[in-house]
Amino acid sequence: MRFMIHISAIVSVLFIGTEVFAEPPNDITTEASNASTRANLADETELVDTTQLIKEYHSTNPMTGYNDTTNSSTTTDQPGGSTSTSTVSANTTESSSTAENKTMTPEEIQRLLLPPAKVEASILHLNASDEVHEKIIKESDCPSLEEANKLSQTQLLQRLTHGCRYDRLERPTSYSENGTKLPVQVYARAYIYFLQNLEAHDLQFKIHALLQLRYVDSRLVFKKVAPNRTEPIMGEQSLRDVLWVPHVFLANERSSDILGTAEKDILTSVSPDGTVIISTRISATLYCWMNLQKFPFDEQHCSTILESWMYNEADLNLQWEKKSPVTLAPELHLTEYVLLEMFTNESVINADLNDLRHGAFAGNYSSLSFTVHLSREVGFYLMDYFIPSIMLVAISWVTFWLQADQSAPRITLGTSTMLTFITLASAQGKTLPKVSYIKASEIWFLACTGFIFGSLVEFAFVNTIWRRQKNVELKKKNSKYILKSTFTPVPSRKNNGNLQKSHSCTSLDAQSTITASNNSYNNYLTVHSFPSKSNSLLPIITTSNADSTDTRNGNIAIKIEDTSGSTNDLSKTNEQSNVNGNGWTTMTPQEISIWIDKRSRFVFPVCFFIFNIFYWSFVYYL
Repeated sequence: MRFMIHISAIVSVLFIGTEVFAEPPNDITTEASNASTRANLADETELVDTTQLIKEYHSTNPMTGYNDTTNSSTTTDQPGGSTSTSTVSANTTESSSTAENKTMTPEEIQRLLLPPAKVEASILHLNASDEVHEKIIKESDCPSLEEANKLSQTQLLQRLTHGCRYDRLERPTSYSENGTKLPVQVYARAYIYFLQNLEAHDLQFKIHALLQLRYVDSRLVFKKVAPNRTEPIMGEQSLRDVLWVPHVFLANERSSDILGTAEKDILTSVSPDGTVIISTRISATLYCWMNLQKFPFDEQHCSTILESWMYNEADLNLQWEKKSPVTLAPELHLTEYVLLEMFTNESVINADLNDLRHGAFAGNYSSLSFTVHLSREVGFYLMDYFIPSIMLVAISWVTFWLQADQSAPRITLGTSTMLTFITLASAQGKTLPKVSYIKASEIWFLACTGFIFGSLVEFAFVNTIWRRQKNVELKKKNSKYILKSTFTPVPSRKNNGNLQKSHSCTSLDAQSTITASNNSYNNYLTVHSFPSKSNSLLPIITTSNADSTDTRNGNIAIKIEDTSGSTNDLSKTNEQSNVNGNGWTTMTPQEISIWIDKRSRFVFPVCFFIFNIFYWSFVYYL
């Protein structure tokens, strides 16, 4: 029974509460109570005063049996501005225990009404919290640029490069008047600190340079939000890492590195108008495809090529600065080369699938290059190679003043000069690459080797002639017949066209008297008839006694007497002219060797001089 009464009381209280919120208040106390209730609900944190509602309901319905004493004061405005206070007293007492059983305590009613009010307040509080949270998130994701003049350099940079405004993976964009997207204009400048001599054997050279890139990024403009800040934002690699930077690489690079001791030498500057300047000190070893045909009198053109790596010509365009694009350090000096000129170039490189220098991307890529025109200094090579080689060739000619039979000194001198020159040439050739074409230094080497080898061959030739035993008869004493006789020697050369038939000694002319002794030998003597000059007589031939010692083994000694004049005078004349009666000249092998040496003393230097004329004309004028 008590349980049923409690249920009915709860239902009635709920019904009464609904009527309280729905019906307008009838008195001042009810109105104040309702206002308090609405204020508590609007505050979202206080609970509804259910005890006051129950009291109001029982005061208007005395049959419920609920009695309580409540003193309430209300303040009303009187006419004329005075204020009066009225007190309402309600004295209620419990009449019986049965009524107490039929009613619920305020705590029980409070527990019944608490959950709905709390849920409603929680929902209102949650909605308000979400809005505030979203607002806070938006403010934290995209910080304001207001009062940027008061911000530090780091704070301003952080707000400019925040993810809501800046994406370092996207290039700066600009548009033309017709809405076309324009490429980024990147201007480059180079300052050369150091330029190493070209290494011919590796076809490379090394430079230390400052490479500067300049471009405009409109996303980094802060002159409007911070008009009082006129100085650029300066930083090093940490600043560069948060910015978009054009990727430019060295196309003819072998190896490269960024210089620096504790940190990399990178300087980054952001101007108020959005101009970004990135300066980097680099060390690079670059290839130079040299042409060594005129080495060591060659001139080389070595280039440093910069190309865009990621963006093609439609997105990024490289250009040299208009003023002083490439500058050399005043103290820069080359030891082996002379810098003749230096020039820059702008071009476009076409990359396709056959040329993967830009990865797997095909297209037209912007390219910059600066080329140095270098001429090799020949002073070192003249002093260490050419002049010593000329002296070695001249020393090899000393053998022409030595006698042909002096084999030991001539061989020693010739072979030593040959070996010394080969050693000299090989030491110079080690610094050069092995190329397929002939270089000017190799032509000089071959020519000098030929002259030294020629002196050795000349000695072998004259020494061979010197050791011959027979004289050489020459038709004329000139170079043609002497050289011809040395190559094809003939023991006897006679004018066979004037020979007459041989006859016995009995058919000799009567002007010749021949006396022979009787002997047991049947010997015959054949005498040739030679044409004689006018007023000349044939010689008288006489034989000695057969029993004398000169007739041993059947030989007959013959004495020829010259009737034309004194024999001594004729021999003397023949020795002076070495000309036989038939017009032929006779030379001994020793005379021919000496004659060849004398001519070599003149021919070899003249030929070497003519070779030098052609050689130096070729290396300097062709």
